[in-house]
Amino acid sequence: MSSGKILVADERSDYLLKFVGDVRLNLCASLNRYMQVLFKKDKVNRVVVDLLDAEGVDSTTLGLIAKMGLYCRRHYQTNVQLFCDNPSILRTLTCMGLDEIIDVLDRQPDTDLSDCLQESAGSDAAVDEIRQHVLEAHRVLRQINPSGGEEFADLIHALERDS
Repeated sequence: MSSGKILVADERSDYLLKFVGDVRLNLCASLNRYMQVLFKKDKVNRVVVDLLDAEGVDSTTLGLIAKMGLYCRRHYQTNVQLFCDNPSILRTLTCMGLDEIIDVLDRQPDTDLSDCLQESAGSDAAVDEIRQHVLEAHRVLRQINPSGGEEFADLIHALERDS
């Protein structure tokens, strides 16, 4: 798998996040920082997450996407649209219950923001910051799918002890 990156674009209250390669824990601080910028906006019309070029995503990344989905639904009355055609990733999205809070589509996104994509600013996050992102992401996954989230219980308890 190739090393991952997150590309972002925004225009007139429309936002695009494109995940490329293997998107893992090492990008969670960058993703979370971009989401914090998004969450400060007064108006958000549309949020598109494009996983068509993603080879893999870990549970922390999926938990942060779930966090964004819940926030957008609650504060902007819009569902995040996630585009993915990878059968393995689609199964994971369904198993974790993300399809209950975001719109999962298996085709190309119909957005003209692709020409504006820029790599999300990387960050060297401290271990404590990463730990908090992992903890928060897995709490969200457990919240949206309590029965399936049991697999994260030990991780959550261990991270809570270390906090």
